[in-house]
Amino acid sequence: MKYIKSALLGIVVIGAVSCSKSDKPDTNPTTDFNTLKTSFITDFVSKTAIPGYNDLQTKAGTFADKVTILKATPNETNLAAAKLAWQNMRSTWEQCEGFLFGPVEDDDLDPTMDTWPVDQNELDSVLTGTGKLGVEEIQQLTFSLRGYHPIEYILWGADGKRKAADLTAREIDYIVALTTDLKNICDKLATSWIPSGGNYANKLLTPGAAGNVYKKKQDVFIAVVDGMSDICDEVGGGKMKEPFDLKDGTKVESPFSGNSITDFKNNLIGAYNVYTGNFLGNKGVGLDQLVSAKNAALNKTITEKFQAAIASFDAITLPYEKAILDNGQRVQAQNTMNAINALQVVLSGDLKDFVVKNITD
Repeated sequence: MKYIKSALLGIVVIGAVSCSKSDKPDTNPTTDFNTLKTSFITDFVSKTAIPGYNDLQTKAGTFADKVTILKATPNETNLAAAKLAWQNMRSTWEQCEGFLFGPVEDDDLDPTMDTWPVDQNELDSVLTGTGKLGVEEIQQLTFSLRGYHPIEYILWGADGKRKAADLTAREIDYIVALTTDLKNICDKLATSWIPSGGNYANKLLTPGAAGNVYKKKQDVFIAVVDGMSDICDEVGGGKMKEPFDLKDGTKVESPFSGNSITDFKNNLIGAYNVYTGNFLGNKGVGLDQLVSAKNAALNKTITEKFQAAIASFDAITLPYEKAILDNGQRVQAQNTMNAINALQVVLSGDLKDFVVKNITD
C-alpha cells in the first residue's frame, strides 16, 4: 500500500485460518534445522505467496462479476453484493501485505491499486468531468484515482450511505473501468510468481543462482522478516498514527466503508500467518518452528506479542475514522498502536538477529 502524505506535498511509500488434516508439515521436534530452512522457503512459495495471490485473483474476478451485474441492474441487492465482494477481496489483499516484497513492490503493483488517502475533490472532479472513462484513460490517472479506494468511494459514497438509485451513469462507467484495471493488476501479480509467468518463485527457491537478487537462503529469510516487520510499522506508525495524530478521518485508509479496523487487523493476521506457516487454509513449515528449535523463549515472546496485538483491535468498537475523535476510543487505539510497535521492535530486532545468527547459508 502507498500512503500519500499530502501535508508535505510528497509521497511516502509505506510499506485465523483452518488447517487441512491431510496437509500438515512435519512438526517432529527432531527435524533437522537445515531441513526446516529449506521447507520453510518451499512452503512459503507454494502454500503462502502463490495461493495468496491466486486467491486475490479469484476474488478480483468475483468482484468484477458483481460490478457487471450492478451495472446491468443497479438495485440495493446488487449494490450490497458488490460491497461484500469488495470486502472479501480486500481481506485477502490486506493479509498478502504481510509479505510485501517481490513483484508487488518491484513493479509498482501495490501503489497502482492501493494508494491512499484518496482526495475526494479529485474524485469528484473526475466524476463531474466529461472525458472518456475507459480502462486506458484510467491507467493514465494518478495512482490515488485507481484501485480499491476510488471503487470504495463509489460503492459507499462520501458518507458511507450510498443508495443504488443514487449511482450516476458516469459513476458506473468509472467503477467498471476501475474494476477491470484492478482485476488486470491482480492477474499480473498472480502470474508474476508462477513458472508460466514471471516465475518470481524460482528466485526464492534458487538463492545463489547467477543473477539472483537472493545470494543465499539468509537473504530470503531477511526479506520475509522485513516484510512482517514493515507491515507492523506501516500499521502502527502510519495507517493508525497519521490520522490519530491529526484527528482527521479523511486520512484513514478505508473511510467510506468503515473497513479500516478490519484492514489493519488483516495486515497483522497476514504477518502472523507467515510466521506460523498458516495462510488461507494452507499449512506449511513456519518461522515459528525454526525459532522454537533454537530459542523457544523467543518464539513464545513473538507468538504472545502477535496475539496481543491482533486481539487489541477488538477494543476499538467504532470505525477508525470515528474512534480517533472519541476520547475513550483514542485510548484503545493508542493501546493497539503500542502493542503493534512492541511487536515490530521484536521482529526487526530479535527475530532478524536470530536469522542472521542461525541462517548463514
